[in-house]
Amino acid sequence: MSFPTSPEAISADWLGAVLGQSGRLKGFTATQVGTGQMCDSYRLMLGWQAGTDAPATVIAKCPSHDEASRNIAKLTGTYVKEVSWYRELAAASGVPAPRCHHSEIAEDEVDFILILSDLAPARQGDQLAGLGLTGLVPCIEAAATLHAYLWNDPRLAQLPWLARDNGDLVRALFPQLYLGFRERYAARLAPEILDVGAGIVASLDAYLSREPAARTLVHGDLRIDNILFAPDGDACWLVDWQTLGRGSGATDLAYLVGTSIADPFERAAADRPAFDHWLAALTARGVEPDAAALWDDYRVGALSGYFMAVFASMNVERTDRGDEMFAVMAERPARQALALGSLDLL
Repeated sequence: MSFPTSPEAISADWLGAVLGQSGRLKGFTATQVGTGQMCDSYRLMLGWQAGTDAPATVIAKCPSHDEASRNIAKLTGTYVKEVSWYRELAAASGVPAPRCHHSEIAEDEVDFILILSDLAPARQGDQLAGLGLTGLVPCIEAAATLHAYLWNDPRLAQLPWLARDNGDLVRALFPQLYLGFRERYAARLAPEILDVGAGIVASLDAYLSREPAARTLVHGDLRIDNILFAPDGDACWLVDWQTLGRGSGATDLAYLVGTSIADPFERAAADRPAFDHWLAALTARGVEPDAAALWDDYRVGALSGYFMAVFASMNVERTDRGDEMFAVMAERPARQALALGSLDLL
């Protein structure tokens, strides 16, 4: 293979060349960053020759060291989606996201590398701690920029890597994954929370085949672990694009609100204000949204956090933090979905 897929395989000559500074990088050190479970990410501290105009650090994103994570990435096209986002869409979208210095992916759709700008001192959001509506405002604005970019745009059907349909795979896997999830979290989650998953299984075809009010580009895993925040919290950048797809932007928004706000009463009070803020942000970006139809999308979209918690938790490397993160990812959106009557719409 003609490119490295881990820090150990990266040479100073290769890295200097892809950063446009051939022969000027003396060396680098790598430190693992982030909490992602589908990929491994590293901060590379770069030692340049004197007078070199180049970044002091970059982020290298590589395939997961975990075989199970790599296998599910291949099945779902996870790595292809992220590389393709940076290659084909990121720059034109206007979405606040890292700059991509270099991207490569092999024909096996597993071996890849991304060299991204380092946004430090921006900090990663903390899924377990959560975040209130005020803190989510920059995220809602960023989401609206993403959603407005290809709102009901024919190009959504013209990108084969984006139009890839994993519906049959999900239909085959999800019911069994849910049984494993229910067993694993039986002592952690209340019965009514666990039963939301049973409701999704019972309505799985309706859930997967439901047509959104408007089709657009969606992040697919828009939670604060996948968002970097400026030190003052007034700006943010979206990262981790492995779940990019086509769907309703209202689902992204419901997922963000449902997985972020820890207190169920605070979250219930935030659903409509967050939705209205998103509508206003879309309108400011030239979109004419159908508020009533998109509110139904939002209500159904509340199930997406739970759905992701089940699917991901059973397919990636298991860690203590991951176990609690996936429990929270199921619990908060489940209470959101129960309050919004989400299953009734299916």
